[in-house]
Parts: sequence; C-alpha cells; structure tokens
Amino acid sequence: MLWRKSRRAIPQARTPPETMQAYVYKSLRKADTYVYLAQRDDFARLPEPVRSQLGTLHFVLELALTPDRKLAREDVAVVRENLSMRGFHLQFPPTVEDPMLEDWGTDA
Repeated sequence: MLWRKSRRAIPQARTPPETMQAYVYKSLRKADTYVYLAQRDDFARLPEPVRSQLGTLHFVLELALTPDRKLAREDVAVVRENLSMRGFHLQFPPTVEDPMLEDWGTDA
C-alpha cells in the first residue's frame, strides 16, 4: 500500500485589513474638537444636543481607517467601532492640567 502525502490547502498570504472610510470635521465653536462620520455630510447621525454644542462643522479630511492604522490622539479600534455602531465618533481636546498645580520640586 502506498501512502500519499495529503494535499492540504496552503494558507494564502494575509488578506489586507478591512478598510473603512471616515470623514473628519472640525467644530468651529469648540477648539480641538473633531467629528468622524461614516458617511460624508451625514450630520443627521449626530444627536441634536451634540450638534447644537459643536456649532458649524468644517470638513477637514477623508481617510481610510484600517485596523493597523495609527491615529495621533485616538485608538483606531474605538473609532472604527463607533463609526460602525453609531455612524460617528467624537474626538475631544486633550485635557490640560493647570501647570501651577504641578510639584516643581521646591520646598517653598
């Protein structure tokens, strides 16, 4: 009896990650506040209280979000999840602490 080598499927090269488009707008009323939308100009996705607080939104850029993409201030996984679940993601400015409250290493 002859034994044949089994012919298993050779794994394919890793498929490229799923790409998700995002459209980024900046609030003209709230400094350093950005809105990511899953669809361009789909402001109806934003709850009315959010829309009124942000005021006019100015289009900044369109970008392709992949799981391995790096964003400066946001976790791409959280942004992608919010876009798929809600249709939008809000990016608020980083919190700024009062420099006068820092310990400067002096005893005075």
